[in-house]
Amino acid sequence: MGQKIFLEKLFLRFLKSETFGGVCLFISMVLALIVANSNLSDWYFELWEKEFGFGFGDKFFGFSIHEWINDVLMSFFFLMVGLEIKREFLLGELSGIQKAAFPVIAAIGGMVVPGLIYFTFNAGTDSVFGFGIPMATDIAFALGVILMLGKRVPFALKVFLVTLAVVDDLGAIIVIAVFYTSQIYWNYLLIAAGIIALLIFLNKMGIKNLIPYLILGVFLWVVVHHSGIHATIAAVLLAFCVPLQPKEKRAAFVDFFKETLDKIYNKTDLKNETKIVKTLYKRSIATQSPLERLEHILHPWSAYFIMPLFAFANAGVNISGNIDFTIDHIFFGVLLGLFIGKPVGIFVVTFVFEKLGIIKKPQDVAWFHIFSAGVLAGIGFTMSIFVSNLAFENLEAIELAKIAILLASFLSAITGSCLLFLFNKIKNK
Repeated sequence: MGQKIFLEKLFLRFLKSETFGGVCLFISMVLALIVANSNLSDWYFELWEKEFGFGFGDKFFGFSIHEWINDVLMSFFFLMVGLEIKREFLLGELSGIQKAAFPVIAAIGGMVVPGLIYFTFNAGTDSVFGFGIPMATDIAFALGVILMLGKRVPFALKVFLVTLAVVDDLGAIIVIAVFYTSQIYWNYLLIAAGIIALLIFLNKMGIKNLIPYLILGVFLWVVVHHSGIHATIAAVLLAFCVPLQPKEKRAAFVDFFKETLDKIYNKTDLKNETKIVKTLYKRSIATQSPLERLEHILHPWSAYFIMPLFAFANAGVNISGNIDFTIDHIFFGVLLGLFIGKPVGIFVVTFVFEKLGIIKKPQDVAWFHIFSAGVLAGIGFTMSIFVSNLAFENLEAIELAKIAILLASFLSAITGSCLLFLFNKIKNK
């Protein structure tokens, strides 16, 4: 019971942080668009290409500011995503086959159909590898919209959207690892495998201190970066190796805490009060899961700094510029994939599988809710932009994809929230 209450509090805290994170993302997006289309546009686009690092002799160690944000800082975001995925599959809404089946099937439908729509439009062109762009969902924006509707939306739908987004993130990670790797350097990949084996060994040995995991994680990031696979995958692999079980069980700490309170109340054995307080603090830390502790540290940094900065650095598109809408069919592939493909894929696949008796729809959620949540899942924004940077080398193609992503995300947010609002009105009449 105590574990269940703790997980519920953790989930509610997650919802609140994602809501404010969505607001920060929206502000960053608007600022990026304003600056990119103002007199500061030249400064804006040149800023991200500036090199940042340090020189050692004739060699330079560092990246452009854009690479620092997209490769390094985003690795911390993907580390947090990996921690969420592991927690959800082991303890949360994805921990059992029955609970996991419905959102998993929904997420698969919400990835396959948009990908097929994009592929249909762009088959046989140089832009065909952009199929991963409409497959992604921005959880912060989608939750931000759904939570603004408050009690008009059942709590079970919020849980469904969160778990769907978690599976969606896992799917996006797999797509990035498999399809957006141009050349693999097996020597670096072999070293990465050795580091992962060492991380697993630390986990099996019961090492709960986060420091050795993080140090090895830095080395893992470096070798994966040089292996040809996108470096953010290293962060996800590290997350899967971080221990979930705490060093000390909460029940044992509660007993110790009661004994300490009794001593304080009876005024016995209080010669060194500072030592007692320190012992309480250390044992309270030991009851926290290393995974949950790291997730708790990363959440505010991700929601209020990393993702808004990524949005500001990547969402800026010079709309007044000469954008070529005729580059293959990127625009319609992304727009229709997100705005049409997401809700159709999520709704149709879950409806068919539920009628076949393979999965079971949550009791408090109507089919209209599922379709509306599918529309909100069409808010690709940051994740879709991240994939577009990997899918295309042509800057014009990336800019065109960004415009389609922003338009599709805007339409999905407005349409999804209106559908949920109207359904609530009709139901209450």
